[in-house]
Amino acid sequence: MSRLAGKVAIVTGGNAGIGEAIAKLFAQEGAAVTITGRRSSELDRVAADIAKKNGKALAIAGTVTNEGHARDVVRRTIQQFGQIDVLVNNAGTGDFGKRLHEIDDTTWTQVLDVNLTGVFRMTRAVVPEMLKRGRGAIVNISSIASLVGIPTLPAYAASKGGLDALTRALAIDYAQDGIRCNVVNPGLIDTPMAAPLMSNPEQLEPILSHYPIRRPGKSEEVAKMVLYLASDDAAWVTGATFPIDGGMTAR
Repeated sequence: MSRLAGKVAIVTGGNAGIGEAIAKLFAQEGAAVTITGRRSSELDRVAADIAKKNGKALAIAGTVTNEGHARDVVRRTIQQFGQIDVLVNNAGTGDFGKRLHEIDDTTWTQVLDVNLTGVFRMTRAVVPEMLKRGRGAIVNISSIASLVGIPTLPAYAASKGGLDALTRALAIDYAQDGIRCNVVNPGLIDTPMAAPLMSNPEQLEPILSHYPIRRPGKSEEVAKMVLYLASDDAAWVTGATFPIDGGMTAR
């Protein structure tokens, strides 16, 4: 039996990379999926791919930095599918290659607004619907940058560290309401965000030397972990951190 049969999921940043892989896998496993993101053409492509395989998908363009968008996603998902069972907070951004004294206020604020406050907005909009049903699963996509020190990405690391802490707080607050919340911490994944690095062997090879499994991860590999946490297989799992990093943080 499909692991998400009869369930409805929202996946932010579902237009590419990890979010796209999650949305497609969820649909394959029986869920109706709402995908959000800033680029409507890419959202439409993903939704069309899901529909071609007889899946159900609703594409809603917008940004998690907009409170109105968060509310609209919930309203339209309920209108289209009647319920919300799963929220995957995947939308993210980064500003890499700078040390703290080289970052201006605007950049710092933008990174935290998407990666941390955006999760707050989406979760705040979704939780009341989960409370009505007495159940739900929230999976936040963080990074190993919240677990170990990685050079020249202080705003990104701070936002992901905050996300890990927020996940634990949500897990405690809503455990008695049947709502679980966990966080997945990917290492280097071959996604569009990482494309400049992937195309530069001189930069890539030294980074991969820190990974016992000497390759980048795949979006589909992250999606499988998220699927487990979103499904009833993980009914006794909440407030937990799941690195998926080829062994990088085991060193």
